[in-house]
Amino acid sequence: MPLTAAPDTTPTTTGTAILNLLLPHHRTTDRARARAEAFPHQLRQITDCVRKGAPIVFTLPGFPCKSPNPAKVLGHLPDMGERLSLTFLDTLCTEIERLHPPGARMLICSDGHVFGDLIGVPDARIDAYADELRTLIRQLGLHRLSVFDLRDVLGDLPHEAKRAHVHERYAPTLDALRAEIHTDAPTLALYRGITRFLVEDTADHEGTRSALQRDCRKRAYGVIQRSRAWGELIGDHHPHSVRLSIHPQPIGAPKFGIRLLDTPDAWTTPWHSAALHRTDGTWTLLPGAEAAGRGRLILREGRPSHFAEI
Repeated sequence: MPLTAAPDTTPTTTGTAILNLLLPHHRTTDRARARAEAFPHQLRQITDCVRKGAPIVFTLPGFPCKSPNPAKVLGHLPDMGERLSLTFLDTLCTEIERLHPPGARMLICSDGHVFGDLIGVPDARIDAYADELRTLIRQLGLHRLSVFDLRDVLGDLPHEAKRAHVHERYAPTLDALRAEIHTDAPTLALYRGITRFLVEDTADHEGTRSALQRDCRKRAYGVIQRSRAWGELIGDHHPHSVRLSIHPQPIGAPKFGIRLLDTPDAWTTPWHSAALHRTDGTWTLLPGAEAAGRGRLILREGRPSHFAEI
C-alpha cells in the first residue's frame, strides 16, 4: 500500500485553524477581510497555548448592564440578546476544543461597576444584571463561560471606593488620552462611538441638545479612561489570556474585536438593543423601539425577552 503523509498538526497550524474560527466574527470597521497571519499577537498567544497543551483563556470586557434608555432595551436584566450571545461564545469554545482537546474558556469581564456612575446606571441594577448573567450561564449549562467583575477583585468595598482604586492605579491621564484621540484614528472612532451611546442613553435630559452633547463628550473621556483601567486590571489578573473586545478593532490590533450576533453596524451590542427573531429563523439586534415596530413582544418566564417578526 502507498504511504500517505501524516496530517500537518504543528502548533502553528493548529493555532491558525483556531484563529480562523474567530475571523468570521471579527468586529471591525476595516472593509477588507484578513487572513490569520494578519493577527500576529493573537496567533502567537494561541499557538503558545497549543504548544504547551494548555486551555486557551479568552477575556472579554463587556456585558456591563442594560442601557438606561427604555426606548433601546426591554428592561434592566439580561434577555434573549444576552442568552444568544452567551450561547454563541460557549459554542465557539466547543468548536475550538475539537481542534485543541485541552479546550478553551471564556471569561466575561463584566465592567458595569467600573463606569456605572458615568453612564447613569445604579450599582444595584449592575449587580442584578451580572448576577443574572451567572444564573443564565448555569441554567444553560455553558460550563466554558464564567463571569469576572469588581467583586472578584475588591470584595465588598463600596462601589465608589472600587472605582477610585481602579482609576487611580490603572487609568491613563486625561492629557494622554486627549493627545491619543487627536492622533489615533481608532481611538477617535471609539470616543465618537461612546459619545453617541451616551447621548442616546440619556433619556431624561431637560437642557439643550448642545449642552447634552458637551456633557457626553466629557463623560466619554471618563468612560474610556475607566475602560482602559479595567483592561489593565484584567491583564494583571489574567496575564496569559487572549484579549477580546466588544468594540471594533483594526486588523492586527492587540485586542480582537468580536461580534456576538448579527447587527446593523459594528457597534450594536445586546445591552444597547433588543433581539428580533426574523421570519427566516435568523436573529438580529435592533433598538427596542425599532424592533417593536417590526414584531410582537415575546415574554419568557413573565419578563420581556425579544420580538418575533411579523
